[in-house]
Amino acid sequence: IIIMTGVFSKRENVGSSTLWLTVFMLIAIAIWILQGTTEGLSAFDGAFISDGLSKLFKLILLVSASVIVILSKEYLERNNLLNYEYSALITLSLVGMMMMVSATNLMSLYLGLELQSLSLYVIAAFRRDNLKSTEAGLKYFVLGALSSGLLLYGASLVYGFTGTTSFSGISRVIEVEGMSMGLL
Repeated sequence: IIIMTGVFSKRENVGSSTLWLTVFMLIAIAIWILQGTTEGLSAFDGAFISDGLSKLFKLILLVSASVIVILSKEYLERNNLLNYEYSALITLSLVGMMMMVSATNLMSLYLGLELQSLSLYVIAAFRRDNLKSTEAGLKYFVLGALSSGLLLYGASLVYGFTGTTSFSGISRVIEVEGMSMGLL
């Protein structure tokens, strides 16, 4: 909705309205999550779970993102950076964080981490005319690519030693077989 509003809007400066639209949507989603049931619902063969703890952290993330978007408005206006892309990037990063909160599998955790990180790479380099901002975005991207590779390598080792990427499955293997040297 944010991207479509920004792209198809006829107004010159649509950034402020998309910013407030983002805040409204985040608060509405927080209320929707708050009214939902807290029973353990799962999706994608148990890769994601919705329980009380994940809902609590999602609410914290949604409210925090709303506050961040509101607080960043003045800075963005002062530096002529108030574009609709900022709201979209914050929202995509938030979706990645919410995926990580609900992850019960190493692969779903990785997907959430990458969605969150890729959005934040762009936000780090958001001031395109500033050399330091571009350098920060590039450094963050290189460091993120390295750490992403290490995380995937570690996940493949864990899968090799346990035969599963599920957090509960890994815990079960450790309880039954003990902590092997490779897994450690």
